[in-house]
Amino acid sequence: MGHMDHFSAGWVTPVLSYAMACVGSALGLRCTVRALEAEGASKRNWLTLASFAIGSGIWTMHFVAMMGFSVEGTPIRYDIPLTVLSLVMAIAVVSAGIFTAGYGRSRVQAVLLGGLGTGLGVAAMHYTGMAALNLHGSVGFDPLMVIASVAIAVVAATAALTLSLVVRGPVLATLSALVMGLAVSSMHYTAMFAVTVNLKPSSAELPGATATEFLFPLAVLLGSFLFLASAYVALSPTGKRHESAVAAELLREVELTTA
Repeated sequence: MGHMDHFSAGWVTPVLSYAMACVGSALGLRCTVRALEAEGASKRNWLTLASFAIGSGIWTMHFVAMMGFSVEGTPIRYDIPLTVLSLVMAIAVVSAGIFTAGYGRSRVQAVLLGGLGTGLGVAAMHYTGMAALNLHGSVGFDPLMVIASVAIAVVAATAALTLSLVVRGPVLATLSALVMGLAVSSMHYTAMFAVTVNLKPSSAELPGATATEFLFPLAVLLGSFLFLASAYVALSPTGKRHESAVAAELLREVELTTA
């Protein structure tokens, strides 16, 4: 059994990864609200930007955190096609959830389905990214911890979507992003504690790229995209009156559902 260290780079990787998750979440949730104000092509564009923001945000969070992951007795390499696939999968599955939330006739049903899709997107990205690991040995998972990690992602993503549609004001909007960022980070570390590594010592060269060679440059690129997109959204005009109508509609539907 290989000894694993999830914080080999200290607290830099978990703190930075959480920050990236929060930035992606804040941007994605904000774009989702903007989409509910819009119609036609504008609505589609906002939802697309939301999907890219959340998808790339959770991917960046995962692989920044993975830069602090090491296994004693073996180097670690990353399969490039599988790593890229994990990014594409994150965006695609999150997109399904976000578009469901954006076009759903019932706000309550849309939020539930959107949270489910977004949470499953987080999980799909994570486990595809883990499949990209190359090391001298095999990687296994504790099934119960895997289920727990997926449940955390779905429940917290649903809560974040609900907050983003109901709350108003910069403080509460920030809270919704922090909840979503916490969902992604909690899911990641819960899933990582489900990992077991059985070492098979070897001197053979491992295929793939190191984290510094491949993950770091791509994470910087995606991080730059998130910050630039956040600036664009922050500077674009908002429809405050329509936002209040959206929140009131959601609250009425919740009351009717629970009545």
